[in-house]
Amino acid sequence: MNAKISVIIPVYNVEKYLKECLESVLNQTLEELEIICVNDGSTDSSLNILNDYALKDKRIIVINKQNSGYGHTMNTGLNTASGKYIGIIESDDFAAKNMFEDLYKLAQEHDADVAKGDWYNYWSDKKFAAKSNRISAAKALKVTNSKEDKGLLRINPSVWSAIYKREFLNKYNIRFLETPGASYQDIAFSFKVFTLAERVILTDKAYLYYRQDNINSSVKSKNKVYCVCDEYSEIDKFLDKYPDLKSEFKVQEEINRYTGYLSSVLRIDDNVKPEFIKIFSEHFKAEYDAGLLGNEFFSKISKKDFMTLINKPEKYIETLKIIELKRKFNRLRKNFVSVHFRNGKLNMTLLGKEVI
Repeated sequence: MNAKISVIIPVYNVEKYLKECLESVLNQTLEELEIICVNDGSTDSSLNILNDYALKDKRIIVINKQNSGYGHTMNTGLNTASGKYIGIIESDDFAAKNMFEDLYKLAQEHDADVAKGDWYNYWSDKKFAAKSNRISAAKALKVTNSKEDKGLLRINPSVWSAIYKREFLNKYNIRFLETPGASYQDIAFSFKVFTLAERVILTDKAYLYYRQDNINSSVKSKNKVYCVCDEYSEIDKFLDKYPDLKSEFKVQEEINRYTGYLSSVLRIDDNVKPEFIKIFSEHFKAEYDAGLLGNEFFSKISKKDFMTLINKPEKYIETLKIIELKRKFNRLRKNFVSVHFRNGKLNMTLLGKEVI
């Protein structure tokens, strides 16, 4: 069987959720799948679960290796894949049964390098799913790229909500950064994909259920938080290789870096915050003093908050508290109700589900 899509599933100590993930991929309406499960040295029963499923379905390939982190695990899968397109499912998430059929049809129809859908934020305990609405209906079903729409680079990396043409990834050798740990490694990968892709097609339909309450995926440690800095250093190196892309997207990279650092500092423990804020502040003070940040940057970033960060970093903690309260309110509002347009029709999402 020639696989239309190779689905890569990175696995590490996820026995609690793994069966649900595997079942959602095995039961896809698109059957021509190659399912590459890469076990990154799990110490629980994850490997046994994978092997049991592989005995039942020949589409499953199990790769077992010593623990080496998410980036190396993903690259092992990418280097093994043989499908025309590549999809990624995190082993604590699961997919709607028509995800890969719909995305494959969309990609084929438009000869896309990338076809990307929306997703649901999912809470296990309450079995509650709220559509993220990170992809607007206004941008759906139109072939585009980042030169035409820089907004593509501001979509949450969410590498698991898309499929990628394997030929495209291999042409530019787009791979994950192999840093230790399992945090943020999708940032540089996604940035490279969307700056280099010539044909991108989006859909505002949601397919992937992104689990929010797996405590093992939380970023808490002092060491992991600096992985986000590694990702942006990798993007800097990438842009240095492509001067035309650097002139086009350097400011957008800094917008992404600011929002990425901000999200990181909001997530980490309080005792780690001051040290990270110092790095955050020093980087952007240097960029601002060099005159690299102007109207394009401040059209997306609050200048008041920014100036507090670079001039009075010790007071930025208070700014963070206000930002966090605003974000919590917006999340609650968004999870309760949102209104958007699709194909000229008004759609309303109530408690995460479309009602009209």
